[in-house]
Amino acid sequence: MGYLGGFAVTLRNIGRRRVTREYVKDEGGKRDKPVRLHGRHVLNRYEDGMEKCIGCELCAGVCPARCIFVRGRENPPDAPVSPGERYGFVYEINYLRCIHCDLCVEACPTEAITETKLFEFSFTNRDDAIYTRDDLLVDDDGRPRHLRWEDWTDAAAVEDHTSTWMRATAANGDSAYEGKVAWAGELGFGVQPPEGGQVVDVESGQVKTGFGEEDHLLPGGRPLSPTDDLGPGGDV
Repeated sequence: MGYLGGFAVTLRNIGRRRVTREYVKDEGGKRDKPVRLHGRHVLNRYEDGMEKCIGCELCAGVCPARCIFVRGRENPPDAPVSPGERYGFVYEINYLRCIHCDLCVEACPTEAITETKLFEFSFTNRDDAIYTRDDLLVDDDGRPRHLRWEDWTDAAAVEDHTSTWMRATAANGDSAYEGKVAWAGELGFGVQPPEGGQVVDVESGQVKTGFGEEDHLLPGGRPLSPTDDLGPGGDV
């Protein structure tokens, strides 16, 4: 009689509202990505083309899954790659190990590595799972190399506000970053919007849950920039 119980579960759920939806490939049918989604990594550049990575290997040292391998090299005096003394000569991420904890982003002192909201990628070859420096480094358009096994159909929708910052977005984050633009706007995948959710509204007594798109505009409709100082409460 045990297998009849399984049929009973099926019969009880016939006619109920479905909680799943059919996967779609087009941009318009996909769900909006959460603000704090951790996806595919990128290595960012400054606006002048200099690489932000200085080969310090802090991301590799903090990685709990040991999926990052970095080797630094001294900058050539006649053609420096980064503003520092060294640059990331070798940079590899093994996505068979990566757990997308974002601790590498937290540890990076120069905002060189960030995670995008692009997460739809799969591979059948284990070698393809190891992303190299050439795969991760953004070009003059601020985008990394588009690999053949990655689905970028909604890339335009996730470019803005996609670099996460653990110090500001974690539940026990530093309240000093409340209302601050949390990421520099150089070549890469977007500017992190001001962080909300840690300040109690005096009038209502409720905790602010975050900032909407309308809160990203200054008086007069000017959008926020990384140089704007919003003060401790998020006010200009």
